[in-house]
Amino acid sequence: MLLSRYQFELLEAGCDEAGRGCLAGPVFAAAVILPDDFEHELLNDSKQLNEQTRYQLRVEIEQKAIAWAVAPVDNVEIDAINILNASFLAMHRAIDQLKLAPQFLIIDGNRFNKYKSTPHQCIVEGDAKYLSIAAASILAKTYRDDYMKQIAAQYPEYDWHKNKGYPTVKHRETVLALGCTPYHRRTFRVSDPQLDLFNK
Repeated sequence: MLLSRYQFELLEAGCDEAGRGCLAGPVFAAAVILPDDFEHELLNDSKQLNEQTRYQLRVEIEQKAIAWAVAPVDNVEIDAINILNASFLAMHRAIDQLKLAPQFLIIDGNRFNKYKSTPHQCIVEGDAKYLSIAAASILAKTYRDDYMKQIAAQYPEYDWHKNKGYPTVKHRETVLALGCTPYHRRTFRVSDPQLDLFNK
């Protein structure tokens, strides 16, 4: 069962991102402040849930959260500052947009660039331990998926409506055959899937 808070003295927001490992599209991050009595038996790390459940939970999170926000950092910015810093920047942007300023942050992962003077705690696999981080993971994932489905119509060959920009075999083969789109991250290396099979 996921925990409601890391600490109980300060107003706490959970933060997570989606899309770090993708070849194309932005990285999205979310920040969520949940009420102390929030609970949902299905709420978990977004990677453990199917698409339908993620979207159902998104509605509940948005309705019941004290505050929530989602923000992207696009592929051009990712190439300029690297994906790790872009993930932190997306989280900062999401926190900036919260209608209430959090007094404490819990961050999924083991690293974070400090946000202003707000204290924080990094938690490895935090999206499977704390409700607010799990909620943030769901918002970041679903809003990013929505974006990738939207731009998929411009470049249908890359199959983004299915792979959401992740490096599937078909996505990599298409990049190697047709090249990059304006949405691709130019600093990300694309390997030949046939070489992957050869090297196993």
